[in-house]
Order: sequence, then C-alpha cells, then structure tokens
Amino acid sequence: MTETPFSDLQTLPSWQLGRAGALAHRLVAGALAEEGCRMGHHAVLCAVAEFGPVAQAELARRVRIDPKDMVGVLRELGAKGLVLREKDPRDARKNAISLSPTGARLLTRLAALGARANAELLAPLAPAEREQLLALVARLIEDRA
Repeated sequence: MTETPFSDLQTLPSWQLGRAGALAHRLVAGALAEEGCRMGHHAVLCAVAEFGPVAQAELARRVRIDPKDMVGVLRELGAKGLVLREKDPRDARKNAISLSPTGARLLTRLAALGARANAELLAPLAPAEREQLLALVARLIEDRA
C-alpha cells in the first residue's frame, strides 16, 4: 500500500521544522502576552537594550522590521513608556531609540517568561539533546538569513 501525499509531506524536514517553529512561536507569544507584549515588541526591546541608543533606521534593519512598520511599533512602545525617542546627537535628522527604565524592567520580566516558554518547548529532550538540537539548527540557518 502506498502512502498518501500528506503522509509523505509530514516526513519532510521542512514540515517538521515548521511545526516545531509554530509550537515555539505559540509558547513564547503566549508567555509574552502575560505582560501584554507581542513578539515584535519584544524583539525591538531586546535590540534597543543591546544596541541602544540606536538610530531608528538601524534598529529596523537589525530587527528586520519594515521601516514603516517600525514607526508604529515604536509609537506603541513609546506610548507605554518603554522606549525613548530622541534626536540622534550624531545626526539631528535621525531619531535615536533607547530603553526607558520601565522598558528595562519589563525586559527583565519578559526574559524570565521567554526562558520558561523555551524550557517547556525543550522539556521532552535531555540536556545533551537540547544542546545538539540548537547546534544543528544553528548550522541550518547559518549565513542564510
């Protein structure tokens, strides 16, 4: 008896990685939502914490968010007092984005929630398997993003 095309599809690495990615996204998004945060907001806050103060255009490139969409994200984060948007001292035509103290405190809470969600994702694996999985996935995406 031959397998149906759908069964064949489900054995493909791309299908399985996609399902794992969807599960990971769902777990992390749910955890971040406990603080009223979306994944895009979290990515921007992380980048600002790491690179800030950073020019708005550079931030959009680093996070890979369309510059037009970045304006809306920063407006939302600014309205909540999580980021500060000021003139870039090196170039007055640009905005420099930095993390507010409130944003830094939120980011600390989000890190704990994200860690919990990732632990739940990897719970079926032994510690050595987790390390191996992360190393293999890193090799798959290395220099392709």
